[in-house]
Amino acid sequence: MGCPYLDYRSEADGTEFDAERAYCEAAGRFVQPMRADICTDRHDIDHAEHCEIYREHEGPE
Repeated sequence: MGCPYLDYRSEADGTEFDAERAYCEAAGRFVQPMRADICTDRHDIDHAEHCEIYREHEGPE
């Protein structure tokens, strides 16, 4: 399913790109492609378990 905070944008905060890039709404910034792999649960990675940004944003369980 992937992280609900991942979005793909070509513009944010006055920064504009030719192609869409991974944007973390929880962190409020563009993220690196390797981070997006975690967000999309690629390679058997679980964003809820492996992403510190997601865990911090969601708070204690």
